Amino acid sequence: MRETFHKEKQMSLPIPKTVPELGFYYHYKHNPTGAVNNYAYEVLGVGFHTEDDVRPGEEHFLVYRPLYESSVYKASKELGIACFDNRPLTMWMEDVEKDGKKFPRFKKITDLAIITELQNISRNMYA
Repeated sequence: MRETFHKEKQMSLPIPKTVPELGFYYHYKHNPTGAVNNYAYEVLGVGFHTEDDVRPGEEHFLVYRPLYESSVYKASKELGIACFDNRPLTMWMEDVEKDGKKFPRFKKITDLAIITELQNISRNMYA
């Protein structure tokens, strides 16, 4: 009887149409002449809002962490537990406009040398 009740009360979570690949990304504010980890992030997964009455576009969140000493990183160290950035998935996936040009808010990093360097930074920051 308990199992049946649980199944009846389970919420049906909508599945997002697209999600980014796990890995490393640069925010559009990244300065390519600066440190390799400026505005660099590691995508860890997708979060689902568990309430029925969410605002449109906030059903799913991208879960990621900064690879530089942001406030989220500092909170993680102060609290002694993992802390993550969460952004509505639709916002993560959208294009932004700057100086009359459109481009992705976040861009996947594909350069293997940069990925290796960011993996080392991630291990050192979050070990």
